[in-house]
Amino acid sequence: MADFGFYTLLAIFLIVFLTAAIKILREYERAVVFTLGRFTGTKGPGLILLIPGIQKMVRVDMRTIVLDVPKQDVISKDNVSVNVSAVLYFRVIDAERATIQVESFMDATSELAQTTLRAVLGKHELDEMLADRDKLNDDIQDILDSQTEAWGIKVANVEIKHIDIAESMIRAIARQAEAERERRAKVINAEGEQQAAQKLLEAAEIMSRDPGAMQLRYLSSLNFIAGDKSSTIVFPFPMELAGMVPGLKKDG
Repeated sequence: MADFGFYTLLAIFLIVFLTAAIKILREYERAVVFTLGRFTGTKGPGLILLIPGIQKMVRVDMRTIVLDVPKQDVISKDNVSVNVSAVLYFRVIDAERATIQVESFMDATSELAQTTLRAVLGKHELDEMLADRDKLNDDIQDILDSQTEAWGIKVANVEIKHIDIAESMIRAIARQAEAERERRAKVINAEGEQQAAQKLLEAAEIMSRDPGAMQLRYLSSLNFIAGDKSSTIVFPFPMELAGMVPGLKKDG
C-alpha cells in the first residue's frame, strides 16, 4: 500500500511537471523565454519545453492588430475645432523588442497614435483635412512607423475615419461652396463672351475684305427672318447707301 501511494504521488508530480514544462504555440504566436529573469531566446511556433520554476515565457501575437484610435479634439491651423477619429493597422515583427523595450506595446502604440494624430492635423487647415486625407494618412503612418520601430512594431496603415465639424461651420462651408460655384459660373460666362467677341471680330475682318460677302450675309438673315412667319421684318440698311436716296440722309 505504501508503494502504491508513492507511485501515485510520483505520477501526479510528473503530470504537474510536464504540464508546466510543455507549451504549445500556435502558428501566429511566439514565446519570449526568460531564464532566471534573463532573456534567453524566442521560441515557437509548435511544441516547446520549459524548465518549471526556472524559465518563464511571454506569449506574443504576431498577427496584424486593428487599433481604433478614439476621437481627438483638434484645432486646425485656421482655428477650427474638429473631432477626428482614425483606425491603425500594425503588427509585431520582433517579439523580443516588443516584450523587453516597452511595458505594453498596445497601450504605448495607442497613446502615441492619439498624440501624433493631434500633432499632424493641427498643422493643416480644415480644407486640407477634408481634401488631402491620403497625404495626412501617409504622414501619420511615417511618423508612427519611425517611432515604433524601436519597439519591434511595424505600422502597416493609418486611415482617418471621421472628421466631425460643428453645425455652424457646416453652414459656413455650404455658403462658401455656393459662392465658389457662383464665381465659377461668372468666370465661365465672361470667358464665353470673350471667345464670342473674338470670333465675331474674326468674322467681321473676313467679310470686310469683300463687300459681296456682307450682302450674302444680309440675304441669309432675311431668309431666316422670313421663315419665322413674322409680320414685321427688320432688315439692316447700309449707311453708305443713305446718300443715294434723296432726303433720307437729311432726315436721319
